[in-house]
Amino acid sequence: MSSASIHQELITAWKVQARANPVLTIGFLSALAALTLLILGSLIHSYLYGNSAHFRLANYGGLAGLAGTASGALLILFLGQVRQKVQDSLLGFAAGMMLAASSFSLILPGIEAADVLFGSTALAALLVAVGVGIGAMLMLGLDYFTPHEHESSGPCGPECQRISGIWLFVFAIALHNIPEGMAIGVSFAQGDLGVGIPLTTAIALQDIPEGFAVALALRATGLGAIKSALIAATTGLLEPAGAVLGFAMASSVAPAYPLSMGIAAGAMIFVVSHEVIPETHRYGHQTMATVGLIAGFMVMMFLDTALGSL
Repeated sequence: MSSASIHQELITAWKVQARANPVLTIGFLSALAALTLLILGSLIHSYLYGNSAHFRLANYGGLAGLAGTASGALLILFLGQVRQKVQDSLLGFAAGMMLAASSFSLILPGIEAADVLFGSTALAALLVAVGVGIGAMLMLGLDYFTPHEHESSGPCGPECQRISGIWLFVFAIALHNIPEGMAIGVSFAQGDLGVGIPLTTAIALQDIPEGFAVALALRATGLGAIKSALIAATTGLLEPAGAVLGFAMASSVAPAYPLSMGIAAGAMIFVVSHEVIPETHRYGHQTMATVGLIAGFMVMMFLDTALGSL
């Protein structure tokens, strides 16, 4: 079948998906429209007042996330198989760090920044809350309209039966990594190292067990260790790309910064709840996964306080 025919079938499948859930479709398109406006505003702002130093920081942060994912992926070459209970504990730890990063490094600084702008804590909290909703809706829409595969629930999205299982899994990881990169880019948009460094450190650290888990899952599909490691490491390239996107969102008018922090937080919280936590509970290791989550939350809370005060 020609690529044009496949493309047409995918578009038709998207239309069917949209008609099947019009409320989600409208919400997703609204979130995309908000994201587009933020990015267009950023392009205009960058043309007039561009700050290349902040952009470099965002890129360095994205590369740190890539390095974390690649480091974890390469562990498959040395460690081989790891007990499922240990895997679930490590992923729980990563989930805890993501939740704490969303709270302490995105939502709270976003409210503080908005409070300075508006002089009202209520308005500040409302703006960031709207951002959280937009971020969650964006990820919900991507999850609904992008063909991918979760280990716990199988293939999802339009035309998923036409795509090989390995690529469906890679698309799922892509959905996972983009919001992490966005969070890094947003955190450096104002050049605030007290926000950017703790958040980037946390994401890079939690990317290590995630990268290892991805490589293990790819290995389980029958791929060799080297190929699994390379594909898992390559998925980390989406973090620098996400960092550029996040920086672009947050670098326009002043309210865009706290709004974008809310968007990044909402996207990360969605990923934790929708993907990471269900995966850690799939084999009955809820207790160890929860212990790992709490430990990750504690570590990130400490990092945010300790590094944020430097």
